[in-house]
Amino acid sequence: MSAHTPEFDVCVIGSGAGGGPVAFRLAQAGYQVLVLEKGPWLKEEHFFKDELSCCRHSIFTPDLADEQHVLETRNEYGNWYSEATSQSGWNFWNGNMVGGSSNLMSGFFYRLKPQDFRLKSEFGAIEGANIEDWPISYDDLEPYYTLVESEVGVSGHAVAHAFAEPRSTKDFPQKPTAEHPIVKRIESACDALGYQPLPTPRAILSSPDKGRRSCEYSGFCGSYGCASGAKGSSRAALLDRAVESGKCHIWDNCKVNRLISGADGKVVEAEFVNAEEQVQRVSAKIFVVACQAVETSRLLLASVGPKHLKGLGNNHDQVGKNLLFSAGGAGSGDLPYADLDPESVKALQTRGPFVNRNLQEWYVIDDEALGGRVKGGTIDFLLRHPNALPQALPQKWDDDGNLLWGETLQKRIKSAISGQQTLNFEVFNDWLPTDNCFVSLDTSVKDRWNQPVAKVRLGYHEHDLKIGNYLADKAAGVLQQMGAKNINWSVSGSPPANLMAGGCRFGTDIETSVLDPDCRMHDCENLYVTDGSFMPTGGSVTYTWTIYANAFRVADKIIAAL
Repeated sequence: MSAHTPEFDVCVIGSGAGGGPVAFRLAQAGYQVLVLEKGPWLKEEHFFKDELSCCRHSIFTPDLADEQHVLETRNEYGNWYSEATSQSGWNFWNGNMVGGSSNLMSGFFYRLKPQDFRLKSEFGAIEGANIEDWPISYDDLEPYYTLVESEVGVSGHAVAHAFAEPRSTKDFPQKPTAEHPIVKRIESACDALGYQPLPTPRAILSSPDKGRRSCEYSGFCGSYGCASGAKGSSRAALLDRAVESGKCHIWDNCKVNRLISGADGKVVEAEFVNAEEQVQRVSAKIFVVACQAVETSRLLLASVGPKHLKGLGNNHDQVGKNLLFSAGGAGSGDLPYADLDPESVKALQTRGPFVNRNLQEWYVIDDEALGGRVKGGTIDFLLRHPNALPQALPQKWDDDGNLLWGETLQKRIKSAISGQQTLNFEVFNDWLPTDNCFVSLDTSVKDRWNQPVAKVRLGYHEHDLKIGNYLADKAAGVLQQMGAKNINWSVSGSPPANLMAGGCRFGTDIETSVLDPDCRMHDCENLYVTDGSFMPTGGSVTYTWTIYANAFRVADKIIAAL
């Protein structure tokens, strides 16, 4: 990095799914773009199928002794209880590197549906939930969903079904990835139950494109970086190309502490700490914040100024409010090889190809047991992850809680790993926004740069669990129809940290929203937020495709404003 601080057209803070499209689009348009990323710049050659690195040492996320969160949950007496993650061990980080958590995603890609944009007007208010319609419609975002298919690379096959979202193109630009033989069993069970299993789009290349290799079917996607570049991370799909343009500059290992605003309320500089632990500043015409929901709110709250005494955009106490996660749950069932013929066992032992099947039969549910017509969700099927550690570690305890060792432990581990195929499912439904799910600054815990860390209250709405249980029960029925054993599932209000949104919702009223419909801060004309923070509601699918699409949309708004 040069000692001289240049001035850029746009400074993007964060390089994941919210930052990558902006940097890419602006660089394409000829503007000078700077991306400030807190983590290192890892590339394909740095990613290995190393279970210890991935899941025991958490090398892709910060050391909790240096950077952490304070999480606030409700205890058994109904009181809120705060605990620093360095004490609890609950790692709330997702991906700390150029490209952010998009490097580590599984790549299940779903568009929102038109009714997701009008949850309140379509399904009505729910007591205790702060539901609002989006200020834009599905039609506004559809061209950008399509753009993501080609620029990020989405493989799949579009089929007609009751809740299929409108498309401006007939099918995906990439054919589906190879499918595991278990798909036939899922389809047979669904057919018997009268359900329509759907192909699941994936942000994974099935054929080489734009200098990236196609999937090599190692089976290691979720929680791992992609060694082939097939996964549509912000880095592999967008930032590498943006840098090649000569217009985009990425400064890695640069942690932004605050945004400095002037007397007119506009942001003039970003103050950051570089890899040499030097505090520096950089100026730009426009600033874009895309640090993922919790950290975006933390940065804005920490950025006080003459016109923003409670933090950028927080004059109406809305920054950090209405944080969202993906509600739902997960389950599994075993197909023991001892119950199957040799040919079936050989097929189920296949490693690498994807399941790529989901159910959206109940995206809208009309059931008196749930009070009539309500919003439902999505069920995704997937094989257990090939990472051996999560399968082996639970075997060290017997059914009575006694610690095992020696030959007994060896046999249990062998049986758990090689005695059956396990089919998992995940349920995705709306996490309703409430007054008890928000981000603030902790008043006592600080990070290694002496900055206050984010404190996150993790309250949920009981309606989330009701819908999640309804869907999980349907998914378990499919496993039962397949003849699976040891079927189990759980739904809880414990949020998945990798699926977060909200905190800076967009809208038309500054009293109830932080951003305008273009994701520009209401009272700061040169500041945009482009990660999932803008979302008033999250829909009943994973968020990443929508975050990518909206960031491309906002990039066009920024170009128009420059």
